[in-house]
Amino acid sequence: MLVSIVDEQNAMDFDEEIIQQGELISDRLNMLRLEQYPPDAQKGLRLFSLAEVADFIGVTQNHVKKLHLDGKGPVPTVSSSGRRSYTAEQMLELREYLDKHGRSGVKDYVPRRREGDHLQVISVVNFKGGSGKTTTTAHLAQYLALTGHRVLAIDLDPQASLTALHGVQPELDKNPSLFDALRYDNERCSIKEVIRTTNFPGLDIVPANLELQEYEYETPLAASDRSSPEGRLFFTRISNALKEVDDRYDIVVIDCPPQLGYLTLTALTASTGVLITVHPQMLDIMSMSQFLLMLGGILQSIKGVGAKVRLDWFRYLVTRYEATDGPQAQMVGFMQAMFGKRMLNNQMVKSTAISDAGITKQTVYEVERALFVRSTYDRAIESLNAVNGEITSLIHSAWRRK
Repeated sequence: MLVSIVDEQNAMDFDEEIIQQGELISDRLNMLRLEQYPPDAQKGLRLFSLAEVADFIGVTQNHVKKLHLDGKGPVPTVSSSGRRSYTAEQMLELREYLDKHGRSGVKDYVPRRREGDHLQVISVVNFKGGSGKTTTTAHLAQYLALTGHRVLAIDLDPQASLTALHGVQPELDKNPSLFDALRYDNERCSIKEVIRTTNFPGLDIVPANLELQEYEYETPLAASDRSSPEGRLFFTRISNALKEVDDRYDIVVIDCPPQLGYLTLTALTASTGVLITVHPQMLDIMSMSQFLLMLGGILQSIKGVGAKVRLDWFRYLVTRYEATDGPQAQMVGFMQAMFGKRMLNNQMVKSTAISDAGITKQTVYEVERALFVRSTYDRAIESLNAVNGEITSLIHSAWRRK
C-alpha cells in the first residue's frame, strides 16, 4: 500500500518536476553561455589561418601572402612568428577584391546568384532522430557563407538544436520562429521580422521555438475550414514567405523536424534540393524505407490540389560513418548499389572533433584547431569540406555554372 501511495504521489508531481528540471537545465546553459561569450552572451568567431582563407577562396597561400606584402586587400593579423590570420569579414573583403582586380573570367570569386538564377532552397530531412541532420545543416550553412554565398538557415525543428548552436536560447531569448510567418490568424508577420544575424558574416538564421508545433495543430483545422482556401494550400506558405526575402539570399538551408508532419511537407514543397541524411546501420535504413514510402504516398495524395515538389537535385548523405566498421561499409555499398548517382560520393565521418565541438555549442568551423589532436581535427574538417563542396557543386550546377 505504501508503494502505491508513493507511486501515485510521483505520478501527480511528474509534470511539475519535469518543468523544474527543464528550467534548471535552461539556467545552467545560460550560465555556460555567459561564461563563453561575455559580456553580452553573443557568440564571436575565431580568426582563420592563411591556409584556411586560401582554401575557402580557392587560391594559393602564396597568392594571399603576396597581396598582403604588396599592400593590397585587407590587412591580416600577424603573429610574432609571422603567421597571418584573417577575420571572416576580411575573407569576404579579400574575395571582393580578387573578384574586382583578378583576371576576368579566370575564377568566380563571388559565387552569388546572378540574374536569372533562382533561389536555392535545401531541406535536410530524415524521419529518425540521431541521423546527423542538424550537424549537417549547421556545417553546410556555415561553409556556404564562408565560401562567399548569402545564406539563410531556417530551424524548423521545435527542439531548436540548430538555434542553440548559433548562440540563441529560445526559452530565454524569446525570439519569434517561422511559425509567426506561417500562422493562419491576423497575427502573422513577415519573415523579415523573424530573421536574426549570426556570428558568421553572410549567414542569417530564423530561430526555432516550441511554438512551431502549433503549425501541426492549426494546419488541419485551417484545411477543414471551407470558407478559406489557406489551409488547403498550406504547402505554399514557406515558399510564399521566402518570396519576401528572395533578393537578399542565394541559398536557404532548412533543418526539418524528425517527423513527417505539415512542417516537413511545407518545407519540401518549397525546396529546390533535398538532402536525406542516413546513418549506415540496418535499423536506420529500415526506418528510412518507411519514411520514403510514407513521404511518397502523402505527396501523391496532395498533388491533386497543386502540391508538387520540383527539385533540381536530391541526394542521400551517409553520416556518422566509420570506414573501419565492416558492417557500416557493407551498408554503404548496399545503398550505393540501390541509389547509384543519388548518393553523395563523400560521407560525413564520425568524429570526436564534431561531437566535442558540440559540447560547447560550436561547430568544427568555429573551434580552434589547437584544441584538438591535429589528425582528428584535420580528418573531420576534410570530411566536412568534401561533403559541403560536393553539395555546393550541385547548387552551382543548378545555376548552370561551369
